[in-house]
Amino acid sequence: MARAPQHPEVSEFELQQVLEAIVDPVRRSIVQQLDAAGHDIKCGDFDIAVHKSTATHHFKVLREAGLIRQYYVGTSRLNALRRDDLDKAFPGLLDALAVG
Repeated sequence: MARAPQHPEVSEFELQQVLEAIVDPVRRSIVQQLDAAGHDIKCGDFDIAVHKSTATHHFKVLREAGLIRQYYVGTSRLNALRRDDLDKAFPGLLDALAVG
């Protein structure tokens, strides 16, 4: 398993993929929690009512769509909202979707 997961560049963001990722209530909650916190959050520290394997799937969908960036600090995988990148690619989209 790669230590640093792959993330799309801003130029690779696809609106359809972002919208499909954010339509799911669990994924939308993850994005909302990141936005409200204003800092990066460990995978296990989110308030979501799904099993670990399901949460892993949701994080992957968000990462592949470009909504979050994941990285390791020690053994913890942290998640960062890519708000600046999303605002660059799709200005105002997160605000319009009432995510933040």
